[in-house]
Amino acid sequence: MATIRRSFQDHLNAFCKDTGAYLQGAPGGPLSGLTFAAKDILDVAGYVTGGGNPDWKETHAAADKTAWTVQTLVDAGATMAGKTITDELTRGIFGENAHYGTPTNPRAPGRVPGGSSSGSASAVAGGLVDFALGSDTGGSVRVPSSFCGLYGLRPTHGRIPLDGILLQAPSYDTIGWFADDSETFARVGAVLLQSQIPEARPQSLIIAEDAFELTDPEVVDVLKSKVDLVSSLFGETRRDRLSSEGLIEWSGQQQVLQGREAWETARDWLDRVNPRLSFEVGNRYGLAQLTTDAEVAAALEVREQILKRMNEVFAGGPVICLPTTVSPAPPTGQRLSDRASLRARNSA
Repeated sequence: MATIRRSFQDHLNAFCKDTGAYLQGAPGGPLSGLTFAAKDILDVAGYVTGGGNPDWKETHAAADKTAWTVQTLVDAGATMAGKTITDELTRGIFGENAHYGTPTNPRAPGRVPGGSSSGSASAVAGGLVDFALGSDTGGSVRVPSSFCGLYGLRPTHGRIPLDGILLQAPSYDTIGWFADDSETFARVGAVLLQSQIPEARPQSLIIAEDAFELTDPEVVDVLKSKVDLVSSLFGETRRDRLSSEGLIEWSGQQQVLQGREAWETARDWLDRVNPRLSFEVGNRYGLAQLTTDAEVAAALEVREQILKRMNEVFAGGPVICLPTTVSPAPPTGQRLSDRASLRARNSA
């Protein structure tokens, strides 16, 4: 297959270097004139989906069909400029890839872009494309959106088809997108969600106090005026705690389920290939492999309690206001031990 080169230089290390995946947008669509990038877990016919790991790329064949999300955007007129770097097998939220390097955070040079949709966020924040596709299993669109100062969304699970993507944990995987302005973000959303944004507004706002308590004080100070602005848009605002047990406890149980499912999803390939994995990613798969059925059963019970609580909180259709991340983007190359607590708080 002939490679069509991009019309810009990737000075951000946002794009995969070994694929020229380029798709010209159809003429006359609602996204005509816009360019986008796709995280390298989304299939493009004729190219191997790399998933941020060289052994995954070497042991898989080229895709024979383009992912639904990519094809839908191209059919709507958007031109795909290429595939972007991801955290290894999407197993990270900071955006550092031991094999391919760390995409630059254009909004905070010297700090991580967030992950796992790191290259997609970097490409949009740096103006290389108008918008980009990412995935969000446990924060992989939301965290880069926060660290890179972008609009981003994890949609309702199952709202956007997952056809043609490298799955991490199917019960949690979603496809989301990034944009640098609200108009582009809404235009792309109308195409991906196959519907227009409704005119009706929610009537009440809940400020999640326990989420703000996990957040660095300087971040809370910066967000205060933003929270006041959002509050002014609603007829009713109240403060509440989402979890009586604690959000960290909820997150820990969710990590048990997500980790176990991620290991089961990749298990056959891991056993067959024994791939090169970074310490962090290998450690996560190793710990998940040791998870007992009893631990999974206990986590499932907690999940049912969480669902019951969330149904109570969302009765009447309020909007919940909480920080996307608990801190600014941390420096690149930070010690793993220093980052463990930050990862836990950002995953809560």
